[in-house]
Amino acid sequence: MAGKVLNYFAGGNTGRGFYNLFDSNLKGLDRLFILKGGPGTGKSSLMKKLASEWRNKGYDIEIIHCSSDNDSIDGVIIPKLKFGIVDGMAPHIVEPNAPGAIEEYVNLGVAWDSERLQQNKNRIIALQNEVSRAFQLAYDTFAKGLEEHDDLEEIYFKEMDFNKANGLTDELIQQIFGEQHLSKQAIVYHRFLGAATPKGAVDFIPNITEGLNRRYFLKGRAGTGKSTLLKKVAAVAEERGFDTEIYHCGFDPNSIDMVVIRELSFAIFDSTDPHEYFPDRKGDKIIDLYMAAVTPGTDEKYNIEIKEVHKRYKDQMKEGTKCLAKAKALHDELEKLYVEAMDFSILDKFYQMINQEIIRLENNLYSMNE
Repeated sequence: MAGKVLNYFAGGNTGRGFYNLFDSNLKGLDRLFILKGGPGTGKSSLMKKLASEWRNKGYDIEIIHCSSDNDSIDGVIIPKLKFGIVDGMAPHIVEPNAPGAIEEYVNLGVAWDSERLQQNKNRIIALQNEVSRAFQLAYDTFAKGLEEHDDLEEIYFKEMDFNKANGLTDELIQQIFGEQHLSKQAIVYHRFLGAATPKGAVDFIPNITEGLNRRYFLKGRAGTGKSTLLKKVAAVAEERGFDTEIYHCGFDPNSIDMVVIRELSFAIFDSTDPHEYFPDRKGDKIIDLYMAAVTPGTDEKYNIEIKEVHKRYKDQMKEGTKCLAKAKALHDELEKLYVEAMDFSILDKFYQMINQEIIRLENNLYSMNE
């Protein structure tokens, strides 16, 4: 029987630039391969092949997706074997803690035809600069969108009853945890449930929450305290010893969009645009902070202002997405130059080497359990 797959992002194109959460998800591994090499060297293909092979052997797999290319992945983790492999190229630089003992660099660039790449040197440099400019323009545009979103938050913030919001949060924490404590130190992971991508906003909420008995859907407007509530839930989970997955907002990484506590079979998440969902199974529940803690009639009172700010925000998001799509198109052109210069038979040798290392980890696990 094939193993399960958990999908998420560890890096995001945000209103605060590229935001890197890789290190949080790689801690505790016994073996980590960090792939080096330019675009088109087969890093994503190699990782997908490994993920497929070991999932088919029955192992649960974590797939770290690429926020800048919807068809690529940035990493694979096999939790049971404490094994990981990641794309270690910018912008998601991964620094080793115990080089050689845990982490090992794999340079796929040895499979290049250097002479061929040198012939295209000027075009490669020009494309790299154009890609960087397109990403920077995307980040600048998202930053403007973040400013508009802050203006939207201000409208609702001044109409909030914080005593009601705090009371609701306290009740919710009691519902979630009761008097339960675990006598261990919590492991906390920081991730993204979704990301701004060249194809627009993408999220993995259905996959991340699959199989959980309880899901709480947070509704409300910008500035109604959804992230604050989630941060309080996460803090209590960690304090009480529950392993916790904290999913940051792909637009503003300083905000939180979801908390998952698998030891309680529970998730609570911001269920508003661009990742709006509704209950569809037993154990689902809506928590509406607008209804619970905002002055009635606020939407109507500020109707015109809300529409104007929301439109400006959406326009910036659309423009930022166009910039990401342009960066992707330029990167594809750059990738093609590297693909043409690659000897992929060498890549197969790297695959076999890494696969043998995973087999070694599997054998060690079985021998420990005998």
